[in-house]
Order: sequence, then structure tokens, then C-alpha cells
Amino acid sequence: MGRLHDLYNDHGQSPWLDNLRRGWMASGELQTWIDRGVRGLTSNPSIFAKAMTETDDYDTDIERLAGEGMPIEDVYWRLVSADIAQALELLAPIHHESSGEDGYVSVEVDPGLAHDETGTVEAARVLDDELSAPNLYIKVPATAEGVPAIATLVGEKRSINVTLIFSLNRYQAVMEAYLSGLEAADGPLGDISSVASFFISRVDVEVDRRLDEIGTEHALGLRGKAAVAQGQIAYQQFLETFSGPRWNALSERGARLQRPLWASTSTKDPSYPDTLYVDSLIGPNTVNTLPDNTLLAFDDHGTLARTVDADPDWARGIVADLGELGIDLEDVAVKLETEGVSSFSKSFDEALASLDEQAKS
Repeated sequence: MGRLHDLYNDHGQSPWLDNLRRGWMASGELQTWIDRGVRGLTSNPSIFAKAMTETDDYDTDIERLAGEGMPIEDVYWRLVSADIAQALELLAPIHHESSGEDGYVSVEVDPGLAHDETGTVEAARVLDDELSAPNLYIKVPATAEGVPAIATLVGEKRSINVTLIFSLNRYQAVMEAYLSGLEAADGPLGDISSVASFFISRVDVEVDRRLDEIGTEHALGLRGKAAVAQGQIAYQQFLETFSGPRWNALSERGARLQRPLWASTSTKDPSYPDTLYVDSLIGPNTVNTLPDNTLLAFDDHGTLARTVDADPDWARGIVADLGELGIDLEDVAVKLETEGVSSFSKSFDEALASLDEQAKS
């Protein structure tokens, strides 16, 4: 069946595709990925900006909608919604067969709202109501303002993919928001689903830069280890949070686990194995969303073994060693969150500018 199927069937991890292009749905390529074992799909403003600017798949619709006088930002959301709706339909069978565990498609609210709690809630409601599919995830960033928005939306029985998590403290706050939202929701909870997207490779990019500045043999020996260690500790937090009396009371109402989702899992350093951030974070009740090149690499030569909780002491030791060297992972997370929000906002603005230029040409 292939490694992607084995990853789920033997190890309980769902491989998702972190990419979407309109041409893939028309050509059948997305269905081919699903047949190979992909069980969900994530998107973000950068993905849509690239698809809209690097292909001509959207040109006819852009010209038509802009020609009808539709504002450019509305044109963007119309195009995004059309793509998401097609993907939702293609993944609906997996959602049905898995009893709502997988088959999700994620779409992100306007990244310019990342520090606007009220605006995020309102934008999420609009997207969720417009697309109105049981296998839809609305992506909400795990900023300080996004966390309470998550609790509100979950309390309204909306399914949320919490994105841009970089720190263990913020991850704990995200899980608390999910639990609080579940507790505030009325009636049975089985229709609510959520994943918490913990970003991986970007952590190593920043930590490795700081280790290189220190330059000692011990520091250089820690390169490429911080991201996996932090992810493995996050998994321990997940196990602890979703157990005990509080969780049991919610589970009795049909509540679903908020699964950890490993995001940003393509390696940025070419000296690292191209499947490093898949091989090292495999375990039950998790998701790994992968760009197509990393999916291909893992399906070809990835290592299948339960690794995410194989050696918690190793993970804690790495974090302790980094602390002794003066590397504060919370400080790293603040920098990466700022950069992540900025990057998605820039992609969103660039997409709008490109659409506006196309409409005027």
C-alpha cells in the first residue's frame, strides 16, 4: 500500500498535504495523493498567493469577477472558497469513512487579523458559514489574541485548526482554550474537531543560527535537535492534558482529542535528512502536514517507527542543554511568531496586488 498508508494504519499518524492548486483538482493529481494515503489538506495565504501568481488557472475568473466590479479582496476570497469547496468534496469520503477523524481541509482567516480577537472571530464565522462543510477547518493563529478567539469559536461548535504554534507555553494555552470551548458548548460534542499545529523546522532555523553564533563544540553538536525535542515534549503535554477527570467528563459527551499537528516539516538545512521531521515525530493521534516534495520523499524512503515518545528524557535533556547555553526557546518562539504572521500577511497583500494587476491588464 505504501508508506503513507502504513504511517496511518500501523502508527496512528495521519499524513496530510500542505499545498493546494486548482490545476491539481482538475487534473486528478489531488485524488492521486489521496489514493496514495493523504488523509487531509492544509492551505495558507502563501500557498494561495503562489498558486494565483505562478499559474494561469485563475485568470479567467479574475477577469470575469473584476469585470463585474467585484472588489479585489472579494475576488481573492471567491477564488479561495471555490478551491476549498472542491477540495472538501474530494476529501469528504475520508471524513465519512474515518467517522470524522480525518478528511479535513483547512483555510486561514485574513492574516492581518492575527492580533485582532474580535475580527478573527467574525472572519472565522463568515468563512465557516459560507463554506459550511463538516470536514472544514478554519485556521486561527495562536497569537495572544487568537487564543481566546479559539475558545469562543469552539464554544460555538466550530472546528478549528490552530496555526503558528512555536512554544510549549503557548501550546498549553491552546489546549486550555480548546477544553474551555468544549466546556462552554451545549449538548453533545462529537461534531467539534480541532488540531493544534506546532511548527517544527523553523525552530531549528533560528536555534541553529544562535548555536552557530556561540560556536563551541557543544553548541554545534546541538544543531538540528531543538525542533524535534520541543515537538516530542509537546506530545507529552498532549498526553497529560487529554487524560484525567476533566478530559473524561468531556469525552463522555463525545469530545474529540485535539490532535497535535506537526507543521513546517520540510527540512530547511540541506545537510539534514529530507524526512527528519517526519521520521522523528511519529506516534498515535498525531497529524503531519507535508509539502508535496516531502511527502514524496517520505513515501520513497521514510522510516516507519514510533518515535515521538521513544525517549522523553533525551528531549528534555536537549532543551535543558540549550537553556544552559543561554538559548531561550520562548524568546525564539516570539521571534518566529512575529515572522510567521508577517510572512502570511505579506503573501496575502502580494496576492491582492497581483490580482489587481491582472484585473487591470
